[in-house]
Amino acid sequence: MGRREREAVARAARLYEAARSLADDHDRAVEAARAALQPIQDATVEQALDAIPVARLQDATGGRLRLGSVDKSGLHTVRQVLDAGPYRLRQVPGVGQRTADQIVAAARQLSAAVHETAAVHIDVDHPEPRTTALVQALHVLVEAGPEARRAVDTAAALSKRLGPLLADARPAAGRLSMLVAGQAKKARALEAVEEIRTLVAEAEQAGTPEALAQASVDLLRGTSADLAAWVDFELRSAEYYGLLAEISGRAPDPAAAEGFLPDGIAERVRDQQLDDSRLRVSLRGYQAFGARFALAQRRVILGDEMGLGKTVQAMAALTHLAAAGQSRFMVVCPASVLVNWTREIEARTSLHVTPLHGPDRHDAFAYWKGRGGVAVTTFDALRGFPVPGGGEIGMLVVDEAHAVKNPRTLRSQAVAQWAGHCERVLFMTGTPMENRVAEFRNLVRLLDETVAERIGDQAGVPGSVAFRRAVAPVYLRRNQVDVLAELPALQQTDEWEEPSAADEEAYREAVWSGNFMAMRRAAYARPEKSAKLVRLREIVHEAGENGLKVVVFSNFRDVLGVVRDALDTGPRTGGPVVGPLTGSVPPERRQGLVDAFTAVSGPAVLLAQIQAAGVGLNLQAASVVIICEPQIKPTVEQQAVARAHRMGQVRPVRVHRLLAPGGVDEQMVEMLRRKARLFDRYARRSAVAEATPDAVDVSDTEMARQIVAAEQSRLGCGSGPTGDADSSEGVDGRTSPA
Repeated sequence: MGRREREAVARAARLYEAARSLADDHDRAVEAARAALQPIQDATVEQALDAIPVARLQDATGGRLRLGSVDKSGLHTVRQVLDAGPYRLRQVPGVGQRTADQIVAAARQLSAAVHETAAVHIDVDHPEPRTTALVQALHVLVEAGPEARRAVDTAAALSKRLGPLLADARPAAGRLSMLVAGQAKKARALEAVEEIRTLVAEAEQAGTPEALAQASVDLLRGTSADLAAWVDFELRSAEYYGLLAEISGRAPDPAAAEGFLPDGIAERVRDQQLDDSRLRVSLRGYQAFGARFALAQRRVILGDEMGLGKTVQAMAALTHLAAAGQSRFMVVCPASVLVNWTREIEARTSLHVTPLHGPDRHDAFAYWKGRGGVAVTTFDALRGFPVPGGGEIGMLVVDEAHAVKNPRTLRSQAVAQWAGHCERVLFMTGTPMENRVAEFRNLVRLLDETVAERIGDQAGVPGSVAFRRAVAPVYLRRNQVDVLAELPALQQTDEWEEPSAADEEAYREAVWSGNFMAMRRAAYARPEKSAKLVRLREIVHEAGENGLKVVVFSNFRDVLGVVRDALDTGPRTGGPVVGPLTGSVPPERRQGLVDAFTAVSGPAVLLAQIQAAGVGLNLQAASVVIICEPQIKPTVEQQAVARAHRMGQVRPVRVHRLLAPGGVDEQMVEMLRRKARLFDRYARRSAVAEATPDAVDVSDTEMARQIVAAEQSRLGCGSGPTGDADSSEGVDGRTSPA
C-alpha cells in the first residue's frame, strides 16, 4: 500500500464526512420547520374537529350508535368527545362502557382522517408568532434553493456508495493493517481503493466538494428577520408551500398527481429519468411527473388546470433535453405572453432564450439557428419561418394550444407543419376543448393520428372514463383541488342587480335593433344611472378599505372606459387605476401594466379586456375579481379567474359576476352552464359515466341569434333587424366573427 492509495482513501474520508455533515445540516433545518409546523397543524386539526358535529360519528359506525343523549349532555362536536374521553362519556345517561369505547374509537377514526387531509394555510395579512416562526424556518430551506436540494441528494448517494467502500478499504490505511489482514481482505481493500479513487476523481471533476460545502453554509445561515421572511414568502409562496407539503407529509394523492393515468402509462412515466441540473427552481412532485410525461410520451397535451405551473413543467422538459445534448427548442405562444415566457426562461433556467418577434424577427431567427437555445415566437410569426428538418428541434412547445383547434386556420396549419417535423411536441392548454369533443380531437390529430381515430364522434358513448382511457397516451390533466391543498379559498358570487329605468331603456333599444353585443353591454350605456356601475364601485370601495387589489374584466373596451371614468370621478379608496389592458396594447407592454399594478403598495385596480389578460399573465396580486358581463364561453371566465387564483396566491380570492336578471345575462348564464358540463365531462376526471356525449352544443353565432330572437319575443319587439347578433368583439377591440 503506497502513499497514493492512502491519499485517495483520505480524500474519500473527507468527502464522506462532508456528505454526512450536509445531511445532518439539512435534517436539522427540516426538523426546525417541522417543530414550527406542529402547533399550527394541531390547531388546524382541532379547529376542523370542532366543526364536525357529534352526529357524524354515526358514519364511522354504520349508524349503530345512539348519540342523542351525548349531544344533549353538552358534547356537541367530535373534538369535545375526544377531550371528554371514555370516563366523561360513561357519566352520560344511557352510555355504558362498551358504547363509550365505540364512541371514542369512532372519534379517533375521524380525527385520523382529518390529520391526513387538513392543510395548513398561512395568513399573510395576519401574521402571528407561530406562523412567523414557521415562515422563518421555511425561509432557510427556500433560500438555500434547488442547488442545496441537489447537493443533499448527491450527498445521500455518495454516503451510500462511500460508506461500504471505506469500510472495505480500512486495512489499506496503514502498512501494519495490511500485514495482519488475510489474503481476501487485502484483495478487497485494494479493489475498494481503486473504486474510491475513481469515485472521488469523478466527484472532484463535477465540483461536488464545493457544492456540498456551499449547501452546508446556506443551510447554516440561521433564520432571517421576520419581516424579510414574510416579504419573501409573499413573493415566493409557491416554493414555501411546496416545502410545507413535503415536510408535513401531506403530498397529494399519487393517483391524482399522476392524472389518473392507466397503470402501464403511469409506470413508464415514473421510470423516465429527469435531469433538472439546468433548472433554477424546485419542482413539486406532480410537476416533475408532468415533465416526465412529456419526455416519456414524446408528443402530448399537458392539460393541467390553470395555475398549476404548466410553464415550469415545460421548462423542466427542455432543460432535461438540453442536458442530454439537444441544442435548439421552439416555443410558440400568443403575443400577449411572449415577454412572460422570455422572462421565465431567463429567470428559471440556464438556457439561452431568443424572442422572435417584431421587425427584426428574421435576423433573430438566424441568430438563434446559429447560437441555439430556446426561441420564443408567436403563432402569426411562426408562419414566416422555414419549417425545420427532422431532428433539428429538440422540442416544440405550443402554449395556449386550443388556439390551433381549427385545422382550417393559417396558424393551425403552420403549427401542424412544424409539429410534423419535430419528434417531441408539447401542447399546453388548460382548456383543450371549449365547445365540443371534435375540437379536442383536432388537437390530438396533430400529435397522434392513431389516438385521434379512437376518439371519433361517438367516443363519448361509453362515458368519460372510456374517453380518458382513449386519450391517455397523449393527454395529462390535473386539477387544482387534487394537487394544491394550500390554495386559499375561491368565493364566487353572482351579483344580480335590478336594472335602473335607464338600463331598461338602453336594453330595449338594443333588443329592438337586434344587436347582441349592444344587449350585452346595455347595462353600461347610461353610466350616470347604471345599476351595475353602482355595485362595481361599492365592491372596489370595500376592497380599497381592506387594502386589497382588484382586477376588473370585460369583453368590451368601451365598457372598461366607462368603468375607468366612474372610478376616476368617485372617491379614490380603491387606489390607482391601471390600464386598460386591451388587445390593442402591444404584447411587450401588457406585462409592464401587470408589473405596475403589482408594484403598487396597497390597493389598486387593473382594468383588463378578458381575452387579452385572461391568457398567460399572472395576476396573483389581485384578490378581488369583477367580471362585468357573462362571457360567451365558460372557459374564458375560468381562465380569467385562474390568473388570480393560482399557485402563488396567498390570499382568498373573491369573484363577483355582475348580472342583470330577466334578459341576455340570465339566458347566457343558463347556456354557459350547459356548455360547462361538456368540458367537465370530458376534460376533467369524472366518476359518473354518461350515456351519450353532449354533441348538440350550439355555436356562439347560433346562441346569439337564439337569445336575440327570444328577447325580441319577450319584449314584443317583433322580428326586428338582425343587427350584430352573429358577431363579437375580439381582443383587438374590433368586431370579428365569433
